Amino acid sequence: MRSDETIDFHIRWAWYNISRMYNLKASQFGGSMAIGYTLLNIDKEGTPSTKLAPKMGMEPRSLTRMIKQLDENGLIKKQSDKTDKRLVKIFLTEKGKQIRSQAREVVISFNKEIQNEIDSKELATCLSVLNKVNQLIDKNNTI
Repeated sequence: MRSDETIDFHIRWAWYNISRMYNLKASQFGGSMAIGYTLLNIDKEGTPSTKLAPKMGMEPRSLTRMIKQLDENGLIKKQSDKTDKRLVKIFLTEKGKQIRSQAREVVISFNKEIQNEIDSKELATCLSVLNKVNQLIDKNNTI
């Protein structure tokens, strides 16, 4: 079987192109796709640091360096919870909110373009298949 005949090849190829496109757009604002994605997943009322990685489908240790970078760049601030000092919440700064807004516009624009070009029935089928792929991987965890 050739690589372009496998399902994962096409998923990886599409994700590579999406990632490259988002990084090109983000570089215009001095950011990256990873920064934009992280900022988009921080709630207005703050997100507990322990909940951010699972919310993004990542391992917590994978996000530690990103959180440090966002903090150093003034995009987020960390605050201990008033009632439970063990809980640390992450909030967006004004600068973080600005970049989040730009990232949001890029994501919305791309999604509108996809929805304009791909029939809604085809898109629903694609999303259904991707969900089933994820469920299969979660269920089996190893193939």
